[in-house]
Amino acid sequence: MSSFNVSDTGYYGNFGGAYIPEMLFPNVEELRSNYLEIITSEDFQNQFEQLLETYVGRPTPLYYADRLSKKYGTKIYLKREDLCHTGAHKVNNTIGQILLAKKLGKEKIIAETGAGQHGVATATVCALMGMECIGYMREVDMGRQRPNVERMKILGADVKAATSGSKTLKDATNEAMRHWINNPDDTHYIIGSVVGPHPYPDMVARFQSVISKEIKHQLSRVENSDSPDYVIACVGGGSNAAGAFYHFLDDDNVKLIAAEAAGHGIETGKSAATTFIGKSGVLHGSKTLLMQTKDGQVVEPHSISAGLDYPGIGPLHAHLFDSKRALFYAITDEEAMIAGVELSKLEGIIPAIESAHALAVLDKIKFDQNDIVVLNLSGRGDKDLETYIKWGKY
Repeated sequence: MSSFNVSDTGYYGNFGGAYIPEMLFPNVEELRSNYLEIITSEDFQNQFEQLLETYVGRPTPLYYADRLSKKYGTKIYLKREDLCHTGAHKVNNTIGQILLAKKLGKEKIIAETGAGQHGVATATVCALMGMECIGYMREVDMGRQRPNVERMKILGADVKAATSGSKTLKDATNEAMRHWINNPDDTHYIIGSVVGPHPYPDMVARFQSVISKEIKHQLSRVENSDSPDYVIACVGGGSNAAGAFYHFLDDDNVKLIAAEAAGHGIETGKSAATTFIGKSGVLHGSKTLLMQTKDGQVVEPHSISAGLDYPGIGPLHAHLFDSKRALFYAITDEEAMIAGVELSKLEGIIPAIESAHALAVLDKIKFDQNDIVVLNLSGRGDKDLETYIKWGKY
């Protein structure tokens, strides 16, 4: 087994595991003991692949960005996850988890959401399957991501603001977990990223791995190889990056590049660049890297991007950083916004601000003319229009 795949005990190197209260053990153990058998079955895979094709709109295009390529003197392909139904990669995972929940006999779904994109994707599949949906969202994002809040409500979800603690994404996650503890028999918790206790990081990565599977197939039709020189993706918790990296983890010829949110700068105290300022600890059920004080209290993150505004990182990415398999770059709010507007003007594609962090990496690497660079465009910018307008420098 590859050292970059999860171990039988749920670890990626030194990171992972299931650090959970005893009251949550039955919920997590039910998942752990059943998920692989269910999701690898022929029946499940047929349902999953059919919905990805006919409902999500997969495969998403691998688009050669001609004008962007000319500017940076290399060959840049954009993996167009922004063209998925609901506007981002998140729906790949929610389709998989809702099918799993039905196989387990669950009737209700809970989820946490930051930018609201995972909440929309969860509400969407709950409507599709006729299941009750409760979404926990941090209070600050119910304002700055209001269109997604309204989309969730139109889809039939009950959206609840996180009112405990600092009212941020970690608090929304905490409240979702509390709800799950109190309703273990009929409820499944759809975690939106490669975070949380095992088996969530592995399960979510498997559902998102369709991204790199498609990249390999699509690249083989337009280049002499099915492996690029670089794969670039933004990382908050890290599900879109996990999906884009998945089938290249063991290929050392492929450089894996992760873009974290530096916010106002990694030294300012207003940042979400976990690998630069974080330390090993336990967050939301797994051992990983997270931003914390000397006495272990979680430090509040900051990013102009709601989807990257998270104080930790998934254990797979912590291992990729620790092992130096992936290179991590810290991208400031300003750098991301400039890159987002640049793509808009060069290619006619307005990216999500999360994806704009990945685009900003292009300025930080010296590429060769014949390098093949695949950048995962994880989401579209519709939800961020208000933020672009407030920033105003376009």
